[in-house]
Amino acid sequence: MTDDQLAEKLKEMYFDPASDKAVSVHLFGIRYADHLDRRSLRDIAERAGISPNYGTEIRKGVNLARYVREK
Repeated sequence: MTDDQLAEKLKEMYFDPASDKAVSVHLFGIRYADHLDRRSLRDIAERAGISPNYGTEIRKGVNLARYVREK
């Protein structure tokens, strides 16, 4: 996936009115962990239209990905 495609997925998840914002950012990191390695997570967050500081929260999801499975 390209950075723009990942940013679009993050944007969809973050701005979904039925989801919690912080949880959706962590879930994005878990769900797309394989695609996020060695990418600028701050840049992806910024492209998604959210604060680049969420890059840290995405990284937390990426780190959790090897320990959890999505229901």
